[in-house]
Amino acid sequence: MRIKMFENGPIMIDTRERVSIETGDGTEKVTGPIYLCRCGQSARKPFCDGTHNKTGFEGPASEFDCG
Repeated sequence: MRIKMFENGPIMIDTRERVSIETGDGTEKVTGPIYLCRCGQSARKPFCDGTHNKTGFEGPASEFDCG
């Protein structure tokens, strides 16, 4: 799994396999990579919808390889 935080953007989780993430209104199944909201303003939480571009969100970049 690889986790990457984009500068001023979302968190990407690349599981390289099918995963299930439970949202407030049910479960959405997706195949990685998954982009999670980091600005807190997405209408599709926990998923990113690009709102960080409009809100001026600022956050550092970082990357982790979890094996």
